[in-house]
Amino acid sequence: MPNAGERLLGEIVAGIEMLADHPNMARIVPESDQPFLRELIRPPFRMVYRRDPKHVRIVRVWRGERLLELPGEDTP
Repeated sequence: MPNAGERLLGEIVAGIEMLADHPNMARIVPESDQPFLRELIRPPFRMVYRRDPKHVRIVRVWRGERLLELPGEDTP
């Protein structure tokens, strides 16, 4: 029986693999408001990806409590 870390990693990989057939399955990243930038949530992680016409590109996988900082944004 896999430990919790292995199980979580398996869920993350399975979610990412589903994007090949279902690129619109996740919500738009709230802090970007860009329809091509979406995220899957698998607590405690967020998987942000860019949906292009022929590709899905993983942008980042990180802890869900962190906000996405887009290029050109001023940070306080």
